[in-house]
Amino acid sequence: MNDHTSDLNRRAFLRQACCAAVGTTGILSAMSQLKLIGAIAADGGDVRRAAADSDYKALVCVFLNGGNDGNNVLVPYDQSSYDAYATVRGAIAIPRASLLPIGLRQYSDGRSYALNKDVAELKALYDQRKIAFLANVGTLAKPTTLADYNAGTALPLQLYSHLDQATQWQSSLPDNPIFRTGWGGRMADLVDSMNGNHQISMSISLGGANYFQVGDTVSPYVVNAGGAELMTGFNNNGLPGTRYAAIKRIIGTKYENILASSFSGETKSAVDDSEFLSVALRSAPTLSTVFPTYFSARNLQMVAKMISIAPTLGLKRQVFFVNIGGYDNHAVQATAHSVLLKELSGAMNAFYNATVELGVANQVTTFTASDFGRTYSPNADGTDHAWGNLQWVMGGAVSGGDVYGKMPSLKVGSTDDTGRGRWIPTTSVDEYSATLARWFGVSETNLPMVLPNIGRFAKRDLGFMT
Repeated sequence: MNDHTSDLNRRAFLRQACCAAVGTTGILSAMSQLKLIGAIAADGGDVRRAAADSDYKALVCVFLNGGNDGNNVLVPYDQSSYDAYATVRGAIAIPRASLLPIGLRQYSDGRSYALNKDVAELKALYDQRKIAFLANVGTLAKPTTLADYNAGTALPLQLYSHLDQATQWQSSLPDNPIFRTGWGGRMADLVDSMNGNHQISMSISLGGANYFQVGDTVSPYVVNAGGAELMTGFNNNGLPGTRYAAIKRIIGTKYENILASSFSGETKSAVDDSEFLSVALRSAPTLSTVFPTYFSARNLQMVAKMISIAPTLGLKRQVFFVNIGGYDNHAVQATAHSVLLKELSGAMNAFYNATVELGVANQVTTFTASDFGRTYSPNADGTDHAWGNLQWVMGGAVSGGDVYGKMPSLKVGSTDDTGRGRWIPTTSVDEYSATLARWFGVSETNLPMVLPNIGRFAKRDLGFMT
């Protein structure tokens, strides 16, 4: 691994993250804040109708941190294909009797498929055509063959490295050693003008600082499952008191020193934004949709709340990032992956139901991403880092109930295997992202501004969005 390159990536990312931590797209006057708070009070229980009637769209990235094993999510089901799968996967193979067979509307490669029993809710949404699967997606600098791989021709940098591949998935620049912006951030830069006079960023992260949402003009605003990150350590018994009032006076002061003044101003802006968002979230409608209590579900529940107050925030476009860890299963995968998939399935199902309740199911599209896939050939009771992987997209605007792209051969040693079942991607992150960006409102002309390498690939629209 090239440590110098990684250091450059890290330094560039940290510079952007410092800006993102402030979480603001501009400082509005106190009068503007009062007007927005008044709008929140006026909307009251009408938030759902306003969201449904507006020209609103949201993209929600669910990042499966560590590298999800897509080979054990969508499994070959016809007897001969399953037998070959079970022979290779050994101890981590999913028993055929527990699999959930799915139908295919158009896709055909001579095999039938089934889903892991642990994603039963996703299977139900797939049957309703609200979920589509994307086969063998991965980072590509250009269309790549096994001969290209063996020759080391135009490959993604630091292939199989967690940090680098997560960066490349989120930036869609696998051949660029210097990270600056993510494709979600570049997209936000282009469409932010569609939003009104808003104080809170259109890009909301429930996964801390990330690569995906960093733009040149739009920075991610970081919240947690409980809402806005409020200033701590200056309150009296959890309530604003003398110390809190004092620190607000300090950060509200203009200083002659330019660094002190800048720090003070940015800190005040962040505090004001947090207070403003906390007030706004109190107006969110109480949903009848029941979310599970685990971490990933609570984060998606907060996304639903943020969507419900979008009209009062002056937002017609929002980009969300939800980070879910634990997918780097080198050992004890059968147990760990099962728990992860059950929680993910339950969380995504609840979130989709919440968008239906809010009347925005057709306006919210949720998609998965992950560092990379896992080796088809296991590492005892786990798997190692690989390349191409299965992803899925969920929402009312998704042309679901089918598989898009091309499934790998599922044969170790085949022409799409770089070793141990590390599949060479047949669909690029660029093509996957372009389809989502076009739905979100990015024009054909502006698509290369979001995805600079898209011209190297055959498809700008994979067809999974209606």
